[in-house]
Amino acid sequence: MLRFFPLATRCGVALLTFITVSPAQADSEGVFTAAQAQAGRTAYEQYCVECHHGSLRGTGHGPPLQGAVFVRRWSDRTTDELIQYISQFMSTTVPSSVTADVYPALAAHILSSNAAPAGSQALKLGRPKQIVELLPTDSQALAAATDSATSEAETRTWEGASGVAEAAARASSWVNGVTPELSPVTDEMLRNPPAESWLNWRRTQDGQGFSPLSQINNRNVGKLRLAWTLTIRDGSNQVTPLVHDGIMFLTHPANVIQALDAATGTLIWEYAYPHPADARTLGGPTRNIAIYQDRLFIATYDAALIALDARTGKLLWRTTKADYTKGYTHTAGPLIADGVVISGINGCERFKDGGCFITGHDPQTGQELWRTSTIALPGDPNDVTWGGLPPEYRGGGDNWIAGTYDPELKLVFLGTSQAKPWVAASRGMTVDAAALYTNSTLALEPRTGKLRWFFQHMPGETLDMETGFERVLIDLAETPYVVTVGKDGIIWKLNRKTGKFVDFAELLPQNIFERPLNRETGRLVYRADIANAKIGDTVEACPSIYGGHNWQASAYAPSKQLLIVPLHQICMTFTGRQVDFTPGGG
Repeated sequence: MLRFFPLATRCGVALLTFITVSPAQADSEGVFTAAQAQAGRTAYEQYCVECHHGSLRGTGHGPPLQGAVFVRRWSDRTTDELIQYISQFMSTTVPSSVTADVYPALAAHILSSNAAPAGSQALKLGRPKQIVELLPTDSQALAAATDSATSEAETRTWEGASGVAEAAARASSWVNGVTPELSPVTDEMLRNPPAESWLNWRRTQDGQGFSPLSQINNRNVGKLRLAWTLTIRDGSNQVTPLVHDGIMFLTHPANVIQALDAATGTLIWEYAYPHPADARTLGGPTRNIAIYQDRLFIATYDAALIALDARTGKLLWRTTKADYTKGYTHTAGPLIADGVVISGINGCERFKDGGCFITGHDPQTGQELWRTSTIALPGDPNDVTWGGLPPEYRGGGDNWIAGTYDPELKLVFLGTSQAKPWVAASRGMTVDAAALYTNSTLALEPRTGKLRWFFQHMPGETLDMETGFERVLIDLAETPYVVTVGKDGIIWKLNRKTGKFVDFAELLPQNIFERPLNRETGRLVYRADIANAKIGDTVEACPSIYGGHNWQASAYAPSKQLLIVPLHQICMTFTGRQVDFTPGGG
């Protein structure tokens, strides 16, 4: 008798057995179609590949689904049992919106990958077939496969885990749990979080990134000791976790979100959004998520916005903002302002109709409430700032860093990136064409998306030296300011009520703009060779496109009126190139 111990894993199927079974005569008819197996392969790549590997060889997150390991575990069971097992124990990577056909398709792909032949009928529940009858009969080939697969399983099953303890936990019967009761996150809590909480990307809606906790100080910080560790997935990790009622909400590359006990690091639930593989760019950073009421909000790689139940990690809704196949994507997440989920988008390096934009969504339903273009299009008075360039070739204006919110003024402050292509000559323009609303601070009304005011930091930007990062809201002498720093290392202070320039200063040496800076007008003037550079001309500049300042956010200590800004001193050479002015070019 075959003895087996089923295991529920985070992705796909697992079944641990301790017996070898010899296959019988293969079924020459086949129990699935080639098209069904191909559909299963597509679903596998969306939902299962991270845990079971693209080759089905398995990892530390899931066992092998191909070769003798699979044969030993499933030979004396039926196709119905395989389908039901996949359906029952598939992880939360499969959205609730998929049809039940995905489970027979996944089973068909697994069987096909184990050399079972396709036939003329689709695999369905209710027509059970012994799996052993579908597999090859060559005992020598099976023995060789057994040796190979056993060796492979022994050497690769723990792949990706930081140690035996973590791998064992992932391979156990663990399934998603539920957090303890969480208090609803209100607008007032977002504005004034409890001291122990971190409810916004920069803790508070003003973006100051300041914690009032005082137990750890410069006298005892040396006594800190490691409390727990957690393996972060491979990729570009740029996230700031949220903490609410002792629960930490953490994102990983690959649009994975986890809820952890912040005191112990214990995993409570995990949700892996099933994004298309080609939607992930730049190592896959997800810089922030948002929390409001009883749910979390995540902007996904494939240009969608989703909401999860904060206690269970279950998907509540999904809204598509744009077509990711045109290059649209997210690397930053949303913010909550006046009960609206507000998020930008990026991926506007390539030419496309519509360009980049900011949207506001209903937190309960995901319905889009408004959309505001970050590009001045025909009908906008600032259309003229694009020098007659057709709207489909107006690139840039991406928003890839989350904004801040002033509930008194009821204004959201967001930064936009430079015009694209990066060099003015490459986009058929000069630095005299401002290309609004790129490289700007935008002040939007959260309920309507109306642009109350804008300030462009460097019109006609031509070196990929955007000022698109965090906007920090600071009150000094009862005057409200918004402060930001660009890649060029220049810090700007604006009146956040009016958008008027107040002051700026260099935080590190730069040779891009004429000096001294004109602190009366706030207008920068490019060095002559940069301003006049043609396609193919190379210029030298300090700092480089990596900053100066970059996505590593600043923090403000109100009691000391001190802004702490991460900076890099790197120089570069920069050469403009000819670009293809066709849809998808750039």
